[in-house]
Amino acid sequence: MARLSRAVTGGNPMFNRYVHATPPRPATEGTPTTLRDGSTVLIRQVSGTDAPLLADGFVRLSARSRQLRFLGPKKMLSAAELRYLTEVDHHDHEALGALSPADGRGVGIARYIRDTGDPEAAEIAVTIADDWQGRGLGTELLARLSDRARQAGISRFTATVSVDNVAMPRLLWKMGAEMTGRSRGTVDYEVALEPADEYGLDGWFRSVDDGAVLAWP
Repeated sequence: MARLSRAVTGGNPMFNRYVHATPPRPATEGTPTTLRDGSTVLIRQVSGTDAPLLADGFVRLSARSRQLRFLGPKKMLSAAELRYLTEVDHHDHEALGALSPADGRGVGIARYIRDTGDPEAAEIAVTIADDWQGRGLGTELLARLSDRARQAGISRFTATVSVDNVAMPRLLWKMGAEMTGRSRGTVDYEVALEPADEYGLDGWFRSVDDGAVLAWP
């Protein structure tokens, strides 16, 4: 499927304007969450007004993180991509963002998009700002996203992983993932979304370390 990693064509003359439109300022909206290293973020649902935050977060990603997220080189987000990634219905397409309380900037985002051909399946994507990796933010976002997915009647996640990402396949196998396909440069996986408990998917997510991008596109 890999819809989350396929670029929407078209330039975006507003991209730089979005990036510089709003100066950093403290954030107050969202659920305060303490990460493993003791740092705090605010987690909330993404809204259509978050395009500037998303654009700013994108330019702060390293080239490596962009490569893993979009499964190829990516220099900017188009206007269509910004709309697609922020104007979500919170049922078939959910997105959860994490903000730094100190400056209000986005530091992580996780999303799922339901498969139109299989309503019990959804493709997932997670991206964490490079300077926030290793703190447990990705695992926290995924745990919350899995809760939202279950509430929406989704029973399994799908993931497309770059073959250059050597860490994620090991972690996916540990959580019981099955490889469902392979193409040039990518491998597809499927993960059953078990009911939440300390030994289920949520507990597993919180028990592992997260990288800049958790392999899902």
